[in-house]
Amino acid sequence: MSATAPPAGTRQPDKPDKPGTTDERLLRTSPLRKLMGRPELGSVVGAAAVFIFFSIVADSFLRASSLSTVLYAASTLGIMAVPVALLMIGGEFDLSAGVLVTSSALISAMFSYQMTANVWAGIFVSLLVTLAVGVFNGFMLTRTKLPSFIITLGTFLMLTGLNLGFTKLISGTVSTRSIGDMEGFASAKKVFASQLTLGDVTLKVTILWWFALVALATWILLRTRFGNWIFAVGGGADAARAVGVPVNKTKIGLYMGVAFAAWISGQHLLFSFDVVQSGEGVGNELTYIIAAVIGGCLITGGYGSAIGSAVGAFIFGMTSKGIVYAEWNPDWFKFFLGAMLLLATLLNAWVRKRAEATK
Repeated sequence: MSATAPPAGTRQPDKPDKPGTTDERLLRTSPLRKLMGRPELGSVVGAAAVFIFFSIVADSFLRASSLSTVLYAASTLGIMAVPVALLMIGGEFDLSAGVLVTSSALISAMFSYQMTANVWAGIFVSLLVTLAVGVFNGFMLTRTKLPSFIITLGTFLMLTGLNLGFTKLISGTVSTRSIGDMEGFASAKKVFASQLTLGDVTLKVTILWWFALVALATWILLRTRFGNWIFAVGGGADAARAVGVPVNKTKIGLYMGVAFAAWISGQHLLFSFDVVQSGEGVGNELTYIIAAVIGGCLITGGYGSAIGSAVGAFIFGMTSKGIVYAEWNPDWFKFFLGAMLLLATLLNAWVRKRAEATK
């Protein structure tokens, strides 16, 4: 006797699940397991260890004025570490980021001085040019398919030459002319280089810029479609493209984010001193990458967080200033930075394996 199919539109009874099988989406995740899966866990542990260490060996480290100095040092690095972390999550690098900060400051200063214009005109022109460099990096990367290491290394060399060449051509020296007495300088200084005094504590405005960028980047990564695209592109560009992710636009947008942060940092550099040396910024790009890696970003992409980059920058600030407060030879700073990089990378790898093992 042959079996007959049920009438069309009839709902068949649900088949019982196989014994021992449960939809993983219905499983409850313990707080400890969630914590173990956070990319910034290793950096938070490292930051706590560094803080305790310098609190013990340096008597002045816990003073309010000392902590404000640490925060300032962390913020100047952290402003750039945030977009660099997002770029690394997207699977790419930017070796031109450090020099681009100086380029941004030079453009603002030289345009304002030569055109005898309000300094805000120079700031706006600098923003456009700096963003254009970010678009150039992203466009060349997506069109040529060359590694980002090669593309941005070329941009780094070109910007280094342009910074020095144009500055000497226009100013006759390796530094820009002072713009401290020009119209708009005071208002621009309030935005990019002012400070707030609370009792005995002085907080630089860069700390507010840093916190704002961390909050914005965290919201983008965790609450927006673009954040999903960043993780997808970093996890595998071909697979992301196959499911409809605009890979090229995402990467160009990430490079523009680095350029925007470089513009902020450049304006702070300019309005803190009102002159800029054309050779500054070389080597800073490695420090940005180190902060992101210490904060939990993987070199291979697809993993990391903006909060982790902030913790990495904070570790950098504590170490650079803690050595001074402990009255040690500052030549040891690079040793400690390298040691922290290795330890943080090993700790992050261990944390990630533990998190994957508990899934």
